[in-house]
Amino acid sequence: MTRFIHLLSGGAAQGLVTSLQPSIEQATNTQLSCTFNAVGMMKQKLLEGAPCDVVILTAALIEQLSTSGHVLAGSARNLGIVKTGVAVKHGTPWPQIETAEQLKAAILAATGIYFADPQLATAGIHFMKVLNGLGIADTVAANLRPYPNGNTAMNALAACDDPHVIGCTQVTEILITAGIDLVADLPLEFELATMYTAGIRSSSTCVEEAQAMINTLVSPEHAQLRAKGGFLPVA
Repeated sequence: MTRFIHLLSGGAAQGLVTSLQPSIEQATNTQLSCTFNAVGMMKQKLLEGAPCDVVILTAALIEQLSTSGHVLAGSARNLGIVKTGVAVKHGTPWPQIETAEQLKAAILAATGIYFADPQLATAGIHFMKVLNGLGIADTVAANLRPYPNGNTAMNALAACDDPHVIGCTQVTEILITAGIDLVADLPLEFELATMYTAGIRSSSTCVEEAQAMINTLVSPEHAQLRAKGGFLPVA
């Protein structure tokens, strides 16, 4: 009988998990059942009782869930820091975004602005703060294209026919999407660097396998894979 490890994860870790899924399944003699979406949505699904053995969210949310008893005490392990960046369609000119004024000009020039859920997704919440900080949230409201998560938003960006569009989400989600390019991280004054952390759900019935999965994700032998996918090393 096949055993499953059920994963609820923010979209930032989708590329990493997918890359290591064969190794994880072989090491644990299980199959992974993965759900990726905005971290707020994943936290909500866990609290509602969705099947879950391993959860990957921001460090802050994992800490909350550990305190509330939903994540097994002592099981949390950091995967790495993920920055938020700007993307454009592959083959189109890259805008200058090194400064706030350059970023403002690039966003104002775009005919469509693709990003993640401004209520539940880490990058989406932050991007709305960026637009407000630049003083252009109302000006560009008609061009905003929010999606449930960064992965969906970046795939929509890649699929659209308009070459004058721009996107913003976590670097890990940009890097795994074919058809778009990572221009750069957000300018320093708007930088968002988020630690992502994996933990074991306290009610999991396969704690040993869940721990083995997390060990694989954070293993030193996979440091290069994590870096290539957009995870900065844990200090």
